[in-house]
Amino acid sequence: MTEQLVISALGEDKPGIVKSLSKCVLDCGGNIAESHMTVLGGEFALMALVTGEPAALDRIEEDLLALKTALSLILISKRTRGKVNGTAGVPYNIAIISMDHPGIVHNVTDYLSEHQINVETLQTNSYAAAHTGTMMFSLDIAITLPSTANIAEFRKHFSHFCDDLNLDVSFTARK
Repeated sequence: MTEQLVISALGEDKPGIVKSLSKCVLDCGGNIAESHMTVLGGEFALMALVTGEPAALDRIEEDLLALKTALSLILISKRTRGKVNGTAGVPYNIAIISMDHPGIVHNVTDYLSEHQINVETLQTNSYAAAHTGTMMFSLDIAITLPSTANIAEFRKHFSHFCDDLNLDVSFTARK
């Protein structure tokens, strides 16, 4: 019976971290099913969903203790169950671009939460605009609108909300 393990790692960025972590999973008989890795400032961050037989996940958890010390990482692992399919809905991506200022993520996620819309993934990025050098901010969110939601009404109200905050928003249906 296949089980799942979520691994979170954080530490100073240096070559070989991904190689070492993926080798640990492979050598123990596990499989990296999903992962997100990035460098934030000078820190490497990883979140991974690993699948495998219970004994393989036991070995991975044990071997992670040695890797934690060897790579100077903060490592956390937690067993999890498969994704629970909530209420049926319509998957959407929301892309927002704006001049960078504090509160964008909070304001947008507060609006979505107040409307009972779950954030499935969220990515942000700050960058200098090409010609002016103005600091810009992008926010990409994957959501699933409840099947009872009126999509046109949601888009209209959320667009007005974004306009009030001077956020440029676009919607794309997700497969």
